[in-house]
Amino acid sequence: MALNAATVDKRIKAVATTSMYDMSRVTAKGYFDKMTATERARILEQMSRQRWEDAEKGAPAPGPRILPEKLSGGEPQFAVDYFNYYRTPRGFHPNSPNSNGAWAATSAFSFTNMPFLTCIKEIAPRPILIIAGENAHSRYFSEDIYKMAAEPKELMIIPNAVHVDLYDKPGLIPFGKLETFFKESLK
Repeated sequence: MALNAATVDKRIKAVATTSMYDMSRVTAKGYFDKMTATERARILEQMSRQRWEDAEKGAPAPGPRILPEKLSGGEPQFAVDYFNYYRTPRGFHPNSPNSNGAWAATSAFSFTNMPFLTCIKEIAPRPILIIAGENAHSRYFSEDIYKMAAEPKELMIIPNAVHVDLYDKPGLIPFGKLETFFKESLK
């Protein structure tokens, strides 16, 4: 969202991301762009029907729980990482959809046909710093956006880090790099 905001708001002098997610891409195409046209059509049909039901009831239906109460084994590693952040004291908050609930059943609807980062080149000549974990399931978002962006830009990969490590692990978050980047960029 920060990159998308910087494409249109020319007051933003520099922008940095950590553990970036392209929400419009993942909702439109699935993880690693593996959603088939049939799957996409089925999901959009379900959300369309759900909107009618929500209108009739006067309130949005909750979506499926993002994270379970307990892990059962066999979950993908990124789900385990999310669980170990959002469902434990480390990152739990009762009002967070990722911790304790879900988005509405139709929340993804508005993201599906709005590719946020199609105008990424318009950030230039303002600098971009993109930071991702080496082992983050979301790393491909950062790498692809880096390829699409115009100079000046920098991609920093943090060794041995997963997506959620860059939320709150001071030993892995490159605070010095962020400080230098903004001090130089905001002169």
